[in-house]
Amino acid sequence: MDLRPRPGKPFSGFTDAEIEKMEKELNQSGEQVCDQEFCQKLAQVFSHSKGRAGKPIVKWTEVQTWFQNRQQSSLSKDNSAETKRKLPDVTEECVLDKANQRFHMPEGKKVPDLSELEFEARSSTDGAWYDVDTFISHRYLSSGEPEVLVRFAGFGSEEDEWINVRKSVRERSVPLESSECNKVRVGDPVLCFQERKDQARYVEARVIDIQKKFHDIRGCRCLFVIQYDHDNTEEIVHLRRLCFRPSVLGRLCQI
Repeated sequence: MDLRPRPGKPFSGFTDAEIEKMEKELNQSGEQVCDQEFCQKLAQVFSHSKGRAGKPIVKWTEVQTWFQNRQQSSLSKDNSAETKRKLPDVTEECVLDKANQRFHMPEGKKVPDLSELEFEARSSTDGAWYDVDTFISHRYLSSGEPEVLVRFAGFGSEEDEWINVRKSVRERSVPLESSECNKVRVGDPVLCFQERKDQARYVEARVIDIQKKFHDIRGCRCLFVIQYDHDNTEEIVHLRRLCFRPSVLGRLCQI
């Protein structure tokens, strides 16, 4: 299966002038902005501009990713907010009315507002986690387990999957910024971007060692030894390949 992208926040290294330039190009050039040659020329212009003095050079892939994210965001806005975030509530406080196939909240309980949340789901095809674009429908198995039909971000209907809500849907993992390396601890569960010769995907892992390094102009240079959950193999990675899983987000809010 091809890599499903995780469109989220645009590359944080762009200057205001560069973002303004890309916004203008997006409005004028349309689909052309994602072409490799177009992005290479624009990245070269940015890298040699006075405003980038003392800053890292811009890679053409970073420019392309910015355009792709903006286009995806524009498409998403065309969808109804109600359709886009129609995730069934499956907390223990909810009561399932099997006759009508609906969930009811007990009296006095408020229905949670899911409109601002972002989700990720685990594909049954390769076991990796991908961003959810839309929850299309939901159903219940004979066992009573709820499932949702998921449209993954960046893919069409041919890639839609029925996903178990309790086991394979959760709030989106948070990408780590260069300044947040001090928040990572040995034993933390993470979502790691695993790069292989024939495949690249986000999979679950755990931090088993941390090698602190001095930061430089490129940002965090620390090394993290992680162990993948699915096969127990180990790898040394940089911070940019890690995302915090929801289980540790509560702790981060208190740091």
